[in-house]
Amino acid sequence: MFEVKNIKDTALVDNPVIERMSQYNHEQLLFCNDNATGLKAIIAVHNTTLGPALGGTRMWAYNNELEALNDVLRLSRGMTYKNSISGLNLGGGKAVIIGDSRKDKSEALFRRFGKFVNSLGGKYITAEDVGISPQDMTWVNMETDHVVGLPGKSGDPSPVTAYGVYMGMKAAAKVRFGSDSLSGKKVAVQGVGHVGEYLVAHLTKEGAEVFISDIHEDTLKAVAQKYGAKVVDLDEIYEIDMDIYAPCALGATVNDDTLSKLKCSIIAGAANNQLRDEAVHGLAVKDRDILYVPDFMLNAGGVINCYAEVKGLSADWAMTKAEEIYNRTIDILYRSSEEGIPTYKIANAMAEERIQSMGQVKLPL
Repeated sequence: MFEVKNIKDTALVDNPVIERMSQYNHEQLLFCNDNATGLKAIIAVHNTTLGPALGGTRMWAYNNELEALNDVLRLSRGMTYKNSISGLNLGGGKAVIIGDSRKDKSEALFRRFGKFVNSLGGKYITAEDVGISPQDMTWVNMETDHVVGLPGKSGDPSPVTAYGVYMGMKAAAKVRFGSDSLSGKKVAVQGVGHVGEYLVAHLTKEGAEVFISDIHEDTLKAVAQKYGAKVVDLDEIYEIDMDIYAPCALGATVNDDTLSKLKCSIIAGAANNQLRDEAVHGLAVKDRDILYVPDFMLNAGGVINCYAEVKGLSADWAMTKAEEIYNRTIDILYRSSEEGIPTYKIANAMAEERIQSMGQVKLPL
């Protein structure tokens, strides 16, 4: 289902955008531009076999449009896998807004973005992600009903995301250390925004020794003072003596450069697309005897929270569903060990199997 076959029109293949879409078989891309509000955005719908594509909107000051395109394609594919492996009847999509979330936000910009979301007729449902707040989503909601994570409903999904990451981290500790207790364990949390801060709260409450880094000095200082975490420089985070590395900022931080520095037994964090190249670095972490917990499975708490809103389920249901990440993590890690296959391949296969199976249900009789 995810292979590109029988492409006969070489003109399409020569188009770099179509070529990038074809790599992971994306269904649709919508480029959004509005000079009046300054909106520049891309919405990517990867796969809708299981249901409408749900995935958050990220606002980031990308260096260029190609960087934004690559990010939204990878993120939307991850959402397909995340929703599938979590047993949710949702497809995968994502959106990125090009801009500085601390300077470029406005009601007009988000309402204009909402009109673009609405133009997809429910094929894509949005929510908050990096750089986006529940207030921003209320502006989007003024122009479309296809938005979740709203105040007064499921709200900020970050607490559920962090809880799922925390549960998966404990499961990985049980596999590696024989106990799921994180008391006394050294954990480096890279990025202490919404999800990262909630994760730090869980870790320090259990008695872990927590190290933190972040690009925003004010956020870093506040989290350090509130939880007693130790601040380290952005580059130093890779080199400290630690048991668990928890990337909770942007992706691709597990790469050739960092792997030569990392001193950890487990990689388990909330960031998406942590492996710069999953085929290369997914194998590399295994060869280094590091337990890598696949990110799209581990950080699924947020989309579970959003699914609860879509289906009218309770907050308790969402937290209970997020707890399932513990057993799923153990299953993937044990299967990886027994079969000698990198963990990312095990998780990808689990997600793809469900999509292919449900795809058969939709075939006409």
